[in-house]
Amino acid sequence: MTRTISSELVRASLREGREIALIDLREEGPFSRAHPLFAVSIPLGRLDLDINRLVPRGDAPIVVYDDGEGYVARALPLLAALGYGNVASLEGGLAGWRESGGEIFIDVNVPSKAFGELVEHERQTPSLPAEELEKRIAEGENIVILDARRFSEYEVMSIPGGRSVPGGDLAYRARDNAPSPDTTIVVNCAGRTRSIIGAQSLVNAALPNPVFALRNGTIGWTLAGFDVARGQHEAGAPPSADHVALARKRAEELAEATGVRTLTPAEFLALQADRTRTLYRLDVRLPEEYAAGHLQGFASAPGGQLIQATDEWIAVRHGTIVLSDDDGVRARMAGHWLRQLGWNEVYVLAEWGDLELATNTGAKDVWPGASSPSIRVVSPQSYANEAEKSFLVDLATTPIYRKGHIPGAVFGTRAELATQLKAREIGRIVLTSPDGRLAALTAPELAALGIDVRVLQGGTEAWRAKGFALEAGLDEARALTSTDDVYKRPYEGTDNGAAAMQAYLDWEFGLIAQLERDGTHNFRVLGPI
Repeated sequence: MTRTISSELVRASLREGREIALIDLREEGPFSRAHPLFAVSIPLGRLDLDINRLVPRGDAPIVVYDDGEGYVARALPLLAALGYGNVASLEGGLAGWRESGGEIFIDVNVPSKAFGELVEHERQTPSLPAEELEKRIAEGENIVILDARRFSEYEVMSIPGGRSVPGGDLAYRARDNAPSPDTTIVVNCAGRTRSIIGAQSLVNAALPNPVFALRNGTIGWTLAGFDVARGQHEAGAPPSADHVALARKRAEELAEATGVRTLTPAEFLALQADRTRTLYRLDVRLPEEYAAGHLQGFASAPGGQLIQATDEWIAVRHGTIVLSDDDGVRARMAGHWLRQLGWNEVYVLAEWGDLELATNTGAKDVWPGASSPSIRVVSPQSYANEAEKSFLVDLATTPIYRKGHIPGAVFGTRAELATQLKAREIGRIVLTSPDGRLAALTAPELAALGIDVRVLQGGTEAWRAKGFALEAGLDEARALTSTDDVYKRPYEGTDNGAAAMQAYLDWEFGLIAQLERDGTHNFRVLGPI
């Protein structure tokens, strides 16, 4: 019998600091239009790929819900097979949450964005409107613009003259990117959160410079009628040893003030062995540093992104977090923000360069998850030779599919694929996905229904590596399932309408009132120290 839990009990766990993961099984599109504050989006079609990374303990309390699609009934046996033994369904699903008086939020990464608004409100984080920044630049003021987003976002569009210093590196590198203490530092992102948190990080880090957030980021700049730069590649200067020492001392003070503890290697190993808590191990350095060498079992979670989108790494609210770096600054700065975000157990592993702990290289660690069952595969060359004999379905997300897919491949989402295929008379099916993993997990589900199915070996990446062409775009009329799988952020890319950007800002301004109505956040903003 399926165990259910009421919305009231879920909210009590959130308020009282008990571990709980609230999982929304819908695609990100519908999720972005209505969900509880601390719900985490893990679509049913990706559950066996992502659950172990986001919920790394089998006994963690998990609550799953949908909005009447029937996904919960399909998720429960899958979670049981994956070793999760403490799973309940939300009574009444999303409708039950709403009817019980639970607050409903829109958009994605909402806890982090709401926290950013609260930080600005509580600390009166200094900011400049776009018009004022443009005027100061035109007048030749001694000013530097630091872009706190990922480097890939900065390359797409940025404030003219800005340089890339991702948010987790700001306190670590800002002194080396401002010519003197008199240099005004302006921190920007696409919208608001990373600008606010980045600027306040520098205030908290006690930089002597005048520091401002660019009010409303590149959205505000665009709405003011100014042009953005495209294709910039200027990375900010690396830190000098003297400035790292200054930054470390202040980061230690901030960590102590917020209750972030430092672990010795022995303490870390003991914590890692504790099976009664859900443990997240996160490396907050830049991705290229992580790839060059990191502690085994630690995921890459660059500090600025971790604070901006905490739910993309951590699904169990009130789980335990261990952060690592190799400089003593970035982990403590991230930790002092996570504590303010309401995480009770946040630790920093002492600089690990000399620690006798196992290390890996590469862009990511291999996370355990569902193994690919026995499947029939077809090589890229074999498929190319006989493409006309098969019906090719691509399980990539819509942005990836639009960017490039195998000619003739139709778009489909895993959760709805079997239903759509059963309704059609199709012969041999070939499945692909970016790296082939999702296709390999999907194939047995179709084979169990009597469908003749194969998997493209290595997925679309292997097809491209063999030198075969891709085509771009998405023909909605040919798609097998709904294409409402990924939320289009109004603050990313260069094709956003003014109305959508303004609506997004208006929504962010209202988040503090929503936090007050919701009452489950436990955020606590650090005052001046």
